[in-house]
Amino acid sequence: MMERTREERLAALREARVVLVSACLLGEACRYDGKSKGSSPVIRALEGKEVVPMCPETGAGLGIPRPAVELRGGTGEAVLEGRAQAVVAATGEDRTKEFRYGAELALKAAQRFGATVAVLKERSPSCGTQGTHVDGVVVPGRGVAAALLHSAGIIVISDEEL
Repeated sequence: MMERTREERLAALREARVVLVSACLLGEACRYDGKSKGSSPVIRALEGKEVVPMCPETGAGLGIPRPAVELRGGTGEAVLEGRAQAVVAATGEDRTKEFRYGAELALKAAQRFGATVAVLKERSPSCGTQGTHVDGVVVPGRGVAAALLHSAGIIVISDEEL
């Protein structure tokens, strides 16, 4: 999938009619810590658009709050290819199946509602678009849902780019 510049991603967002958005950025208290990350820049960027809120992790049945998860062995692409895992950071308990399922739900929502762009929470193991938690540190790369959306041609934008 072609990599786009920040300017190209932002232009696509301006032109998009329907946008998939990490629900935590809209003020939904769905993060692992039970909090939200409501973002005024995100809200402003979505004015006049149809918004499809989603949280891949809660969609996959992981509770609120829930133990923090990190990727182990690689980024979201590696998880999708079966070369890495999503695990509970404190215990190593495998959550790969749930993260893959949540990513599939996010993609189905984007396709069902015609979203061409997704605005996602940076550094999330699901939604990170430029950086995500791998093996205890933030590394360049995408989370699991961001990787699947990107591979399907959805333009993924970090909340921090707005």
